[in-house]
Order: sequence, then structure tokens, then C-alpha cells
Amino acid sequence: MPAPRESSRVRVTIIVRIREGVLDPQGEAVRQALVDMGHDTVEDVRIGKVVEVVLPSGTGLPELAREWCERLLANPVVERYEIVSIEPV
Repeated sequence: MPAPRESSRVRVTIIVRIREGVLDPQGEAVRQALVDMGHDTVEDVRIGKVVEVVLPSGTGLPELAREWCERLLANPVVERYEIVSIEPV
């Protein structure tokens, strides 16, 4: 059996969420729907997004991902982001 070959691509996974203290109407609608379904203990729901980007591997990926978040993916006034992982594909 041939040895596994090293991947030349990576997947960058980023989570973007509404900041605490910022109104999240979509989250509130989901919270209310859960309460209406009988789940009275649900106190808060926040809706966010997961962004996955696949690209060739290389150096400087954390800095590149931060640039994407700060310039495109997240609105720093109302959202915060977290670079969750950079993994081979």
C-alpha cells in the first residue's frame, strides 16, 4: 500500500458571531420559536456563520485569514470572529 501523500491544500474554518450586547433579531426569533415548541429553559440564541475556505497550503495562513475577517467576512462594529482551524484537506 502506498504511503499517504502530504496534502498540498488546507481548509481554513472561521466562525463569525454577533457581539454580545448587540441585538440579534434572527437569534431572538429562533429563541421564541424554541420556547413556543415547549423548550421554556432556552434563555438566549445567537446566530452566526461558519466560513470554510480551501486553498493551497503555505506560510502566513493565520495572518491571511485574519485579513479576510477584518476586511471582508466580519463587520468589526457588530461581529467578532474566531479562526477555528487550519487543517490539511
